[in-house]
Amino acid sequence: MLSRMTCPALRPASLALGLCSLLIAATPAAAAQAPPPELEAKLKTIVEKDGAAGVTAIVMKHGQTLYRLDVGDIRPDAALRIESATKWMTAALTMTVVEEGTLSLDEPIGRRLPQFTGEAGKITLRQLLSFTAGQGGLKNLVDVLQPTDITLARSAELIAARPLEDPPGTTFKYGGPSLQVVGALVEQATGRSWADLFDERIGRPLGLTHTRWSSAIKPPQPGPVRNPNLQGGVITTAEDYAAFLTMIAEGGAFQGRRILSPASIDAMETAQTAGKAMSYVPPGAAGKSLQYALGNWCETVGADGRCGMASSPGMLGTYPWIDRKTGLYGLFFLNRRLPLVADDLRDARLIILSAADGARR
Repeated sequence: MLSRMTCPALRPASLALGLCSLLIAATPAAAAQAPPPELEAKLKTIVEKDGAAGVTAIVMKHGQTLYRLDVGDIRPDAALRIESATKWMTAALTMTVVEEGTLSLDEPIGRRLPQFTGEAGKITLRQLLSFTAGQGGLKNLVDVLQPTDITLARSAELIAARPLEDPPGTTFKYGGPSLQVVGALVEQATGRSWADLFDERIGRPLGLTHTRWSSAIKPPQPGPVRNPNLQGGVITTAEDYAAFLTMIAEGGAFQGRRILSPASIDAMETAQTAGKAMSYVPPGAAGKSLQYALGNWCETVGADGRCGMASSPGMLGTYPWIDRKTGLYGLFFLNRRLPLVADDLRDARLIILSAADGARR
């Protein structure tokens, strides 16, 4: 069993591994600290009992990495499919277009995509991002099985040709094809390809040098993918996703650069499904009080409708989370089906939060 504590702010990774202990001793506690002892044991359980080859845990606060653990057989620079953790990235890029006024969360999509007619034409961007558009859920695999060499516009046309399963705005069905329609709207409104726009507005500003958009299930292809799967197609590293998560957790800013406004982050973390039928929630989801916002889950919801605990776990185990109560946020990074590891990952998160709560007392 391999286990190591690393400090990912140092590059290359070998330097980080070699100097980690020295850095922790010399850095103020707000920037780095030792993980709770129980956390490593829980991560070993995920490897030894749950069958993950390895797992990385990163915990952060105020833009600083507090600690990182790599347990089992996982490289510090491993690039993995993050599946539904992609959704958070899709919502973030979309909100940059909303923020500039090019798109509106509540404009009927039929005004821009005329292939959506009747009730389908009344669907809004807000409903697409919250899986309440009436277009079905993940079980149909509509977008997942689409070819990657068509355009996002063509993807949206194929989705428009399907009958609605529910009246828009009434029913939540997780994982339907709605985010492909979001991509078509974004490309039509900006005149840019999805991947190029992401690189310009999020990828390069955050230094995401190992992040690419691909299919959710097909082998990675060289070069850009014209029809990337926008709910599950990102391949990335733990370090890249941690940078993205920092931007979200810090109200849309990263290392002094503004990517999104705090208002956009608030919109992304406001529950959209209260009072709606939760007709399809995926295996591994966390509890009966779960609500969905824009591209991420609200595992807990405050009286104001905002997420207390926001997350976007992927089917292959990657599990990013933000706890707004403590200001802690983090990432579990691995390749193991979520239903097999979800309970232990949430137990690991509870260890992290309980240790932080105890330290404040």
